[in-house]
Amino acid sequence: QAQLVESGGGSVQPGESLRLSCTASAWNLDYYAIGWFRQVPGKEHEGVSCISATDGSAVYADPEKARFTISRDKSKNMVYLQMNNLQSEDTAVYYCATVKVALHGSRCPPNVGTPNEYEYWGQGTQVTVSS
Repeated sequence: QAQLVESGGGSVQPGESLRLSCTASAWNLDYYAIGWFRQVPGKEHEGVSCISATDGSAVYADPEKARFTISRDKSKNMVYLQMNNLQSEDTAVYYCATVKVALHGSRCPPNVGTPNEYEYWGQGTQVTVSS
């Protein structure tokens, strides 16, 4: 079964940074738009960002904050989420997922979209921000 693998989570203090990584060991992500979501217990998945496969353009759920940057390196089959100035409210399990090709092709849904617009998911990586 196709699955993504996230890494890079951990425990940090407020104001610190983390870079999350997303890859797939057995298949090529080049033609997939990839999104990042996060989830805290008792709440639904919250969209964070998405990067297209066509031109690398990115969308963010909350562009005004501008603390997160999504990028991809096709030569390494990797997608990254750089998170700066982390705050306690960023504590969550972070997931990467592929956009459903049947819905959006290789592009991102508007405003990152909803979980139903994504098809293959990783197991998630925990990010904890605490002083």
